[in-house]
Amino acid sequence: MGFARTCSVALVGVEGVVVEVQADLEPGVAAFTLVGLPDKSLSESRDRVRAAVVNSGAEWPQKKLTVGLSPASVPKGGSGFDLAVACAVLGAAERIDPRVLADIVMIGELGLDGRVRPVRGILPAVLAAADAGYEQVVVPECAAAEASLVPGVSVLGVRSLRQLIAVLADEPVPEEEPDEAGRPDPLLAGLRMPGTGAATGMHSMGAATGMHSMGAAQQDQGHDLADVVGQRSARTAVEVAAAGGHHLFLEGPPGAGKTMLAERLPAVLPRLTRQDSLEVTAVHSVAGLLPPGKPLIDVPPYCAPHHSATMQSLVGGGPGVARPGAVSLAHRGVLFLDETPEFGSHALDALRQPLEAGHVVIARSAGVVRFPARFLMVLAANPCPCGRFSQRDSLCECPPSAIRRYQARLSGPLLDRVDLRVEVDPVSRAELAHRGPGGESTRTVADRVLTARERATARLAGTPWRTNSEVPGRELRNRWHAAAGAMDEAERNLERGVLTARGLDRVLRVAWTVADLVGHDRPDAMDVALALQLRTGVPRGVPMALGALT
Repeated sequence: MGFARTCSVALVGVEGVVVEVQADLEPGVAAFTLVGLPDKSLSESRDRVRAAVVNSGAEWPQKKLTVGLSPASVPKGGSGFDLAVACAVLGAAERIDPRVLADIVMIGELGLDGRVRPVRGILPAVLAAADAGYEQVVVPECAAAEASLVPGVSVLGVRSLRQLIAVLADEPVPEEEPDEAGRPDPLLAGLRMPGTGAATGMHSMGAATGMHSMGAAQQDQGHDLADVVGQRSARTAVEVAAAGGHHLFLEGPPGAGKTMLAERLPAVLPRLTRQDSLEVTAVHSVAGLLPPGKPLIDVPPYCAPHHSATMQSLVGGGPGVARPGAVSLAHRGVLFLDETPEFGSHALDALRQPLEAGHVVIARSAGVVRFPARFLMVLAANPCPCGRFSQRDSLCECPPSAIRRYQARLSGPLLDRVDLRVEVDPVSRAELAHRGPGGESTRTVADRVLTARERATARLAGTPWRTNSEVPGRELRNRWHAAAGAMDEAERNLERGVLTARGLDRVLRVAWTVADLVGHDRPDAMDVALALQLRTGVPRGVPMALGALT
């Protein structure tokens, strides 16, 4: 009789649970039983593991084999357990010393030829292993840079099961051809397993190794705010949105620059902190959207789903294991919904909960999954189905009933959660023909946004909030109220029904952001007037240029 155990990780959303993989060999008719609440893809690992072990030159034990995954109450799925199952079986068969396996976490899929293939969610899985106290992790070689982002964990990237067997058995490590041309060979030889004297191959790849910024390609495309012609009001709204994390609604005819403004918003936002980068990267890792060679996302992501997207693709879900949706892929970044009225009403209304809570909770029969979803939402819409409706001309041929139906597709509860609403006017011939200096560049605006964020961070130190948009209205009214008399006009709008109670709180939040941008210690009447104008779209006689408020 033989017994061995090693560890792997089961992912529930972006949170991992360390799973102990136990293998037991007993005399009897040869059989392979897998227990511990596996799903269909995990049950199929029995055939993959058997073929991989045999094709790696190891002997498959001809005995009664039972593999248990503990804790048995946690649902387990996917092919990421293959590597742990194979090594546990070889440990029970004494091909590998079982003592070497006990404190190692293994994550990877096995091909029938013994190749170790990548799986989704490497980063959150390694984070869970580190939180559980494990210090040694084995992953596919192409995912080693991603796993090495977790501090305090020694990572081994392997190409095949043959290499891993040789490392753990203190044997010469065979050479394997890389899956892609030019991929560097792993540095396995000469490393030692702590406490065993065996060659380890636990190659600790520094956090800087292979670390590239997702979004660098976007910056290389030359998306600069200076390219936007005119649109002073919309540019001011974009700056305020970036400084305070406020949601934005842009309404205007086709070709006025709504999409250009939205595409340039991520570059105005501050770069992600280390913790935020790990959160964002974990979500993209679970979704399987991390590009090769770019293991860390350190700039705000930008997600722009098509208007035909379903509710599941927006908020997450799907058959089987729930996957993150667009709201989670835009976590700590920008979610842009172009042609918003063309989205399904159920899909748009499903956004209301993550807008308030900053996360998405998806209930399934197998359990509840939680994904982070703290994003900045930008909505863009035409004023009517043909897009030419305007108060100043009569080019629109849409009947009034069609215009009402089109505009009614955006529900009041959803729009009430949007802090900034700006009309984007058509670009004039004179603005297009102007050859002088254009608007401010992205770098200039980003510097002001960063300064405003730093002011807000200093003010909110010691609280669970980081931006003005996150502070509850009650706290704003009690602890960070505006100057005396500054909110009078906004309160009169509340009495007339122009603002809801939530809308009044959001005006105060935007006023604080305006004050941070212009350097005021607290919002004055002009700051509140600009916030009210950005909220309602009604001119208040205040300049839209922030510099005029200083």
